[in-house]
Amino acid sequence: MQSNHLIQSLDLPKRAIALVLAGGRGSRLHHLTDRRAKPAVYFGGKFRIVDFAMSNCLNSGIRRIGVITQYKSHSLLRHMQRAWSFLKNEMNEFVDLLPAQQRMNEEFWYRGTADAVSQNQDILDGYNAEFVVVLGGDHIYKMNYALMLADHVAKGRECTVACIDVPREEAKGFGVMAVDEQWQITDFVEKPADPPCMPGRTDRSLVSMGIYIFNAKFLYAELARDMADADSTHDFGKDIIPRAVRLGQASAHPFELSCVGGKPGEETYWRDVGTIDSYWDANIDLTATDPQLNLYDTDWPIWTHQPQLAPAKFVHNEVDRRGMAVESLISGGSIISGSVFRSVLFSGVRVHSYSSVEWSVLLPEVQIGRHVKLNRVVIDRRCYIPDGMEIGFDPEADAKRFFRTESGITLVTASMLAALAV
Repeated sequence: MQSNHLIQSLDLPKRAIALVLAGGRGSRLHHLTDRRAKPAVYFGGKFRIVDFAMSNCLNSGIRRIGVITQYKSHSLLRHMQRAWSFLKNEMNEFVDLLPAQQRMNEEFWYRGTADAVSQNQDILDGYNAEFVVVLGGDHIYKMNYALMLADHVAKGRECTVACIDVPREEAKGFGVMAVDEQWQITDFVEKPADPPCMPGRTDRSLVSMGIYIFNAKFLYAELARDMADADSTHDFGKDIIPRAVRLGQASAHPFELSCVGGKPGEETYWRDVGTIDSYWDANIDLTATDPQLNLYDTDWPIWTHQPQLAPAKFVHNEVDRRGMAVESLISGGSIISGSVFRSVLFSGVRVHSYSSVEWSVLLPEVQIGRHVKLNRVVIDRRCYIPDGMEIGFDPEADAKRFFRTESGITLVTASMLAALAV
């Protein structure tokens, strides 16, 4: 017979509501977020970034989800409607889309992450949730939130913050914390110039993953207090979490305790794909024979929407004209008559004869003309690369025509190509 404790733990997701903060500008992704919010950016051959947080919710048993949007949200809202409308409201499961609309305050749009939640307080009250799981919609990882919920309840504090240790130099872009032996957070500082290191590890820092669990009553009271504070930035990382730490009510949850698909002896997989370099790198990682992020795990699937397309096809079998792909991800609707190596091709991509694509990420409906050569390139949706063009071989020429990072990744968009024709 199951113990009451186990039954209670299994029931925790049903007593929770997840709020996915999906309104970020994603400015460090440059032209990839000119027309779409960062969570709506394509990833992994067929997904959007937001699908990972959403799938984690679904697979964890949390089926009441609010998605808070703001900047350039049309692409994201359309994707959410197409990909996540299968949940059944009559079974108390749903995805509520919560765009910024000055519902509670006609003077402001969302001023920070905490304000975004607070402005939806009237909707939150109707959920009658005991726990609120606050998630960023712009990270790539697989995590069982039910295990974090159980840890939150076991520790008995009002707030729990998921954490992961990273190289100290990388911690500058995150909230950095110190913990005691019981994993109570004793200090928390947002994006420090000189991140504190972990005890006994001068090269590593413990950082927030932007994943929080609150007891609902505590959160709502803290949000009300924060909104009345004129000096607050109304942000979880800068205001809400540091105050919970000062109150002695914040615990840390090590990601390794709830990471899904981790391999013994390897670091847990969590990526902030917030720059062109990190975005390219995380996509290309998937082309490895045994990648750290397993997209083929049927026990923890990543859900999404994709159009009904024919299978990928590889055509021609001549000595100098053979459609082929090696160590690559090729999505449905793609037709390849050139060569592809260590690349990720999204749906409906065409690679025409005598062309070569290496170490590149091609978003949906990209067309590559004949005799084209690409190396370490990211090409945005619906771009046509004309016959004979070479990208990724001449740094000076690439920087003049397109956007090139310091590490040598070239981003190509339709507007950049149009400017060349003027």
